[in-house]
Amino acid sequence: MDPFTLLAAANTAVSLAKKGIEFYKEVKNTAGDVKDVLEDLRAQFSKKPNPTTEEKRQYNEEVQRVQRIAKADPHEALGEIGENLGKFMDAYDAIIKLHMQEEVDAKKVYKGDESIGRRALRRVLIRNRLDSMLAELREQMIYGAPPELGSLWSKFEAMWETIVEEQRQAHVLELHKAQIQAWRRARTISRVKALATWAGAILFVLVWTWAVLLQIRMSQTYRGLSSYVWQ
Repeated sequence: MDPFTLLAAANTAVSLAKKGIEFYKEVKNTAGDVKDVLEDLRAQFSKKPNPTTEEKRQYNEEVQRVQRIAKADPHEALGEIGENLGKFMDAYDAIIKLHMQEEVDAKKVYKGDESIGRRALRRVLIRNRLDSMLAELREQMIYGAPPELGSLWSKFEAMWETIVEEQRQAHVLELHKAQIQAWRRARTISRVKALATWAGAILFVLVWTWAVLLQIRMSQTYRGLSSYVWQ
């Protein structure tokens, strides 16, 4: 999957997570006060002498929204937030892995059509957008949501930073191993080429010697000497 498709998936997950945070906040704020909220809505709507069709639609939608919030389980809402955060992190990590692979490939000769500057700019833009989405989530969960979400984010962020650092070290080690393997392959190929060159040279000398001896054997001088010797 290409980086821009992953970025679109990350953006969708962030939008859903933010909506989930708002929904969770409403569930927490409305808990226990649903009856009062509905009575307040009815009282306000009854004050309209001749409500329009649009006003009736808006009133019914708001009543249904409050009722849906009243029936919602905060734990399920929290689980939905976690699910969308997980999807965002999946896309985030997949993009980082693509960037890591590009770092490994950067040690090889690039034969594509894109310039180095264009590839670098694409990576910077994608990374900046990811960091921006991460900052938006962090701000909303810490400052725009109930305290328990802020606490959850802080714990998640600490654990994530630990894992990221572990993965960074593992990546450095993997990159080092890849470089060693590439060097060994190059050395092996060089040795094989050298042996092939020597083998070819030896074979040439043997063939040349055999040809010279054959030429001598078939020459008239050799024939004469041979006849003289055996008479």
